[in-house]
Amino acid sequence: MKASEADILIVPGYTNSGPDHWQTRWQEKLSTARRVEQAEWSKPVREDWVARLVEEVNASTKPVVLVAHSLGVPTVMHALPEIAHRVAGAMLVAPPDVANPDIRPKHLMTFGPYPRDPLPFPAITIASRNDPFGTYEHADDIAAAWGSLLIDAGMSGHINAESGHGPWPEGTMVFAQFLSKLKPPSGFAIPENKS
Repeated sequence: MKASEADILIVPGYTNSGPDHWQTRWQEKLSTARRVEQAEWSKPVREDWVARLVEEVNASTKPVVLVAHSLGVPTVMHALPEIAHRVAGAMLVAPPDVANPDIRPKHLMTFGPYPRDPLPFPAITIASRNDPFGTYEHADDIAAAWGSLLIDAGMSGHINAESGHGPWPEGTMVFAQFLSKLKPPSGFAIPENKS
């Protein structure tokens, strides 16, 4: 698939992705990308976040490619029963360990535990070796359960602007390669170019 053939939904995490975050930069560069806006970024309620994502997916006219960061990852996972049939693929970055009682703020635990069913579409999970919100071993475990390819980002913190991932050229390259291999879910046809 090409970016123009998909609705690319940017799914930020807790407190949203600021102007320097790679998600914001991708949204500005990709003409078919849009952000899933949440009413309450700093006091996330799982049911509300999931419902907003479902609304955005259902409003899409093209196959959906999800680009989730941090708390956006469990949001995607909990929305799957209602959206999976419209999703061509997902890039899941820095999944937090929402079942860890030491996570702060505490209310992020309401997004756990993760569903562990295999994903019905291709996915890549990118995890860091020193993410303060989740261990690499945790990411490895859930990616294996989902059947997602796991990419080791090394010592990259939470893969956000604070850890130096504003422009994230490696992520851009991984996403472009991933997108090029995706096919629309059954029921979606990509219109042929008749030029």
